[in-house]
This record gives sequence, C-alpha cells and structure tokens, in this order.
Amino acid sequence: MTDLIFKIVPRAEWEAESGDYHGSAHDRADGFLHFSTAAQLPKTLRLYYAGQDDLTLVAVAAEALGDKLRWEFSQSRNQDFPHLYGALPCGAIKWARPLERDAGGQFILPST
Repeated sequence: MTDLIFKIVPRAEWEAESGDYHGSAHDRADGFLHFSTAAQLPKTLRLYYAGQDDLTLVAVAAEALGDKLRWEFSQSRNQDFPHLYGALPCGAIKWARPLERDAGGQFILPST
C-alpha cells in the first residue's frame, strides 16, 4: 500500500472547512472522496484541474483511513485509485500545501 495519498482541493473550499473534510460537490455526488497516488497526480491535475488555480494539495496517511479507504479500478484511467467512503479525518492529514505553477504553467508538485 502507498504511504501517502493526495487530495486536490480548491484553496477557498479547503480553508472554509473546519474539522473533518467531507469532500467536494463532485465527491459527494459520487459517494466517496477521490484521491490520487503521487504517481497519479500529474495526470489527474492535467485532466481535471488544467484551468484551475489557487489549489491546495493535501497529503494523507493512507493507513490512518482504515477500511473506509478502498482501491478501485478506473476504466477511464486503466488503474486503481484510492477512494475514501466517509469524511477525511483531521488526524489522517500529514500536510496541506498550495499548488504552485512554474513559468510554463505546469504544476509544481512538492517532493513527497
């Protein structure tokens, strides 16, 4: 299992939360919180966040989520992704950092 998984959240949405994080409108509609591994992050950002700025990257200890974390196959991406069925507890969060872009407009991912 991967040690850290990552949640991408608009900064304003992240800062508006207090306590456990219950997900975006998209997460709530799907019934789970979407996460990516470090290896999956670049493509997730390209596909789903290309035109967005002011994002926060949240690193989460996968093992702290217990059996509410499930690895499920995504046909569109042809790989397993971590999905959390429940709120993200504060105690599982390792850090939250702004996602910056380089001069070419590409997201700069923090070293994990």
